[in-house]
Amino acid sequence: MAIFSRYYGGGRKPCNSISFWFSLMIFSQCCIETFSASSQYLIGLGSYDITGPAADVNMMGYANTEQVTSGVHLRLRARTFIVAEPKGKRVVFVNLDACMASQIVTIKVLERLKTRYGDLYTDQNVAISGIHTHAGPGGYLQYVVYIVTSLGFVRQSFDAVVDGIEKSIIIAHENLQPGSVFVNKGELLDAGISRSPSAYLNNPLDERNKYKYNVDKEMTLLKFVDNEWGPVGSFNWFPTHGTSMSRTNGLISGDNKGAAARFMEDWAEKKGSSNGIPRRVSNIVSHLRRNYDELNVLAASFESSGGRPATRLLSSVSRVRSTIRQADRPSFVSAFCQSNCGDVSPNVLGAFCIDTGLPCEFNHSTCGGKNELCYSRGPGYPDEFESTRIIGDRQFRKAADLFSKASEKLNGKIDYRHTYLDLSKLEVDIPKQGGGHQTVKTCPAAMGFAFAAGTTDGPGAFDFSQGDVKGNPFWRLVRNILKKPGQEQVDCQHPKPILLDTGEMKEPYDWAPSILPIQILRIGQLVILSVPGEFTTMAGRRLRDAVKAVLTSGGHGEFDSNTHVVIAGLTNTYSQYVTTFEEYQIQRYEGASTLYGPHTLSAYIQEFKKLATALISGLTVNPGPQPPDLLNKQISLLTPVVVDFTPPGVKFGDVKTEIPQNSTFHRRDNVSVTFWTGCPRNDLMTEGTYALVEILKGKDAWVPAYDDDDFCLRFKWWRPKKLSAYSFATIDWIIPESAVSGVYRIRHFGAAKSLLGSISRFTGSSRAFVVV
Repeated sequence: MAIFSRYYGGGRKPCNSISFWFSLMIFSQCCIETFSASSQYLIGLGSYDITGPAADVNMMGYANTEQVTSGVHLRLRARTFIVAEPKGKRVVFVNLDACMASQIVTIKVLERLKTRYGDLYTDQNVAISGIHTHAGPGGYLQYVVYIVTSLGFVRQSFDAVVDGIEKSIIIAHENLQPGSVFVNKGELLDAGISRSPSAYLNNPLDERNKYKYNVDKEMTLLKFVDNEWGPVGSFNWFPTHGTSMSRTNGLISGDNKGAAARFMEDWAEKKGSSNGIPRRVSNIVSHLRRNYDELNVLAASFESSGGRPATRLLSSVSRVRSTIRQADRPSFVSAFCQSNCGDVSPNVLGAFCIDTGLPCEFNHSTCGGKNELCYSRGPGYPDEFESTRIIGDRQFRKAADLFSKASEKLNGKIDYRHTYLDLSKLEVDIPKQGGGHQTVKTCPAAMGFAFAAGTTDGPGAFDFSQGDVKGNPFWRLVRNILKKPGQEQVDCQHPKPILLDTGEMKEPYDWAPSILPIQILRIGQLVILSVPGEFTTMAGRRLRDAVKAVLTSGGHGEFDSNTHVVIAGLTNTYSQYVTTFEEYQIQRYEGASTLYGPHTLSAYIQEFKKLATALISGLTVNPGPQPPDLLNKQISLLTPVVVDFTPPGVKFGDVKTEIPQNSTFHRRDNVSVTFWTGCPRNDLMTEGTYALVEILKGKDAWVPAYDDDDFCLRFKWWRPKKLSAYSFATIDWIIPESAVSGVYRIRHFGAAKSLLGSISRFTGSSRAFVVV
């Protein structure tokens, strides 16, 4: 009432009070009618940093024990949208710059949301999905098989993801305002190819003839338009793996989809659809300097600063994008979500033998019988950063085109259905040869021999190969030491030769999931299928078609041929791959990683059809068995940071390897400087930055220009020896074409741990240099 008292005073007479409340009631009713006429939904978007430890932690995706984090290429984010009916239901979709969703992460996020919002956000209407980057810290999942290479559970990774998801949802919730959602679709032809074409060819010919390509090429995009602020974000779904960055990369990165999101958000900001304040330094600096002699004189007056104490806040406020935010409006949020990417590679040049340069053998992806010599090539080969940029840019450009042309408005109900399934023993009704039906079962989880072969995006080691339906006596012996599968399991998983019987391995706790969530979210004529794994192209097509057939049948009128059905892959938890029955018979990597046997896809289709039927009929769904919470059972063998040192006379933040004096650089040059630093695990710099490029404005004001969120800047952390207490931060700035002429310097933010365990934060900067 304070706001009303300010305008109406505190001493109103009774009749005036009655008149006021009557007027307010009429005004409110008009507002409701106006809202109903212009907007059917409330929309809110949010984004928050989820970058985990940038040192010593195994990366999730390739299962390569030697691939550990050692710096940052692009910071990782959780991006969220909420769409709600003003007085009805709502749905939440969170897109993570992470390899996949995690069951324990989902459980703990939902617990926090319940504490904050009650029953407003639950497992029913919240979806948490991963983009499948293979360049993020691991250790945040709860099942043993997914955290073996990270030396167990990594609490710092887990906390960063859970905290970031929660905060992104809070931001989206607080941003809820009347608005509209538009949908658009279009083909993107050059951002993905099949990495298992021999398995795809085992699908029925008449089915393959229905499709022009052996991978899906369609991108589906949502455009969010706030009634007051205009366009405030976009989310799209398109299938291609997050494997443009290789299995030897150590820099944290959102890979091609993370890059695309950054490009899209900067593009939207530049267009003015975000907050109208351009970020690029060409607009920060009042004019381009033309007198290069003057620039050199200015640069020569700024030597390196030397290390000095800093606060945690200083790294955050120094971020480039934090300097342009306005508190009174939402920031533009763009997410590039994953779909049925199981057999889709971004390395579009194909797979070649690294010893001969010839194409790999077609059926098994080997070179002279060895799978470890077969690698796929991205469009920027041999530069993985360039491949990441190109595939990210292609997705961004298609998304920007769809965004600009989006005109179909989503209208209709907000709704959802969710249940848990025990995929270790689910009965499935399937057609029987010759007519009729038969009941089969899914199996406890197991991984085949070809799983260890890896893929052409990241091949495995030893003598494994894709397409192996026989196995190997030696590795069977090794397997049996861990757990020998029983005959029932062998028969159930046939023709998969079992390498790891993970579903029946329970020590020290569950190795693989048995209880999995499935979910349908509805926003008008858009339906999102949340699946807890990586569906192959044809598996995804079958699932989409089956659900759409249910939704558009029966004459209920809510859905028609214009219904949009998208698959959100790697959502709410993770259970590896899902192939078609026919692809499973070939036992390439994807088939060997289809955990629950040959009828896994049929099980998903059966249960999703039940959800779809319940959705259109308004029926509730049995919640199913609850997944376990294994947080208290987790084991971590990762050595903590003990101490950080510098030599006598050297401070943290001092420059170790300086930029040469009187240096002048050009666009595309690499400017590099190395600082004395501490281990990045001492401070994740959440919503901050380890690396910063500043440009001189006037004669003494340094303005942030590029940071950890920019594709052109790389923060590399390293030790001179494995167990050394000394460590260094090398910052490389590959000067982009968009950089303006001027005086620049490079700055580092870090944190160091003392022998007593205290953390001290510091900063340091290089000497200035000129870009012309």
